[in-house]
Amino acid sequence: MRDTMLIALFAFLGAAAAGLLGAGVLLLIRRRSVVAHLAVVAAVAVAAMLAGTLAVAQAMFLSSHDLSVVTTVVAMATVVSLATALLLGRWVVGRSRALALAARSFGDGGDFTTPEGAATAELADLSRELESTSTRLAESRERERALESSRRELVAWISHDLRTPLAGLRAMSEALEDGVADDPDRYLRQIRTEVERLNDMVGDLFELSRIHAGALALSPSRISLFDLVGDALAGADALASEHGVRLIGGRVEPVPVEVDGKEMSRVLGNLLINAIRRTPADGTVAVAAERSPEGVVLSVTDGCGGIPEEDLPRVFDTGWRGTHARTPPAGAGLGLAIVRGIVEAHQGRATVRNIPGGCRFEVTLPVAVSEA
Repeated sequence: MRDTMLIALFAFLGAAAAGLLGAGVLLLIRRRSVVAHLAVVAAVAVAAMLAGTLAVAQAMFLSSHDLSVVTTVVAMATVVSLATALLLGRWVVGRSRALALAARSFGDGGDFTTPEGAATAELADLSRELESTSTRLAESRERERALESSRRELVAWISHDLRTPLAGLRAMSEALEDGVADDPDRYLRQIRTEVERLNDMVGDLFELSRIHAGALALSPSRISLFDLVGDALAGADALASEHGVRLIGGRVEPVPVEVDGKEMSRVLGNLLINAIRRTPADGTVAVAAERSPEGVVLSVTDGCGGIPEEDLPRVFDTGWRGTHARTPPAGAGLGLAIVRGIVEAHQGRATVRNIPGGCRFEVTLPVAVSEA
């Protein structure tokens, strides 16, 4: 028993010395290839066995013949271990290089494709993560391209919309200045109308910039939908009369919501203005508010005849107007984008869908906390 303990002790000391030496070597080559690391690990394992054997032999527990036999066996094990480590290392390095080449496609705006062939579990996990990241990056690039295209369109359209009233204002002011205006009062009224239109456009741009910058500060309070819709209908009544459109607000439940009254009034006002302008004379625009499993749904239904299916996903995009005609009634294409921004700031959702004869815009808001 005592001899066994001594053999174990000398073997441990010899193997520990080899292990410490191997750890030092690994520390020195920590930035080298995995091939070198695997070779060192295999060499340390064999060296630990050989060092333990030599330590036991020095303690006279092995004869010279037995030591020669063990050394020969260890030498053969060393050759096989190193060859296996080198093969494994080269295979792992090859797979890593293939993965690195595939990942370079990110920088070129391409998609990541997992290299063919078997891989270790860790490399397979890394490939899946890179593939998932590639998908998210592709979606992000697509959104960025769409936003950039929307920004360019917005700049072009706003420039056009600003230039038209400004040219009219200059012409009318010159006519008044030269005294050639037949009806100065009419010119002054038209100038006021154009200035108000420009003011509304600048206000929409400012509101949209606050929304995009995340600087829209809300002051929520408890409001009844009945009061909110009633005020919005009263504000849009004059425009509806001008266009010969009937406003209906019959199905409105007095459900309380926690919203910013001013901003939500703007949402309803934009939806009503949009609906009235696109509904033909003698048409009807209906407003409804009711509970749903998802919260409270405010809807504005018009008689515009419907929106082309290919345009439905773009309705709330900045600058979308639904027509190529750059006429003043079309607006600056900011109203619906503002609607979506304000609604999403309230943790809600704005959607649109076609119905027979027109379309329905729906705003879904969370109910008041005490009602949830």
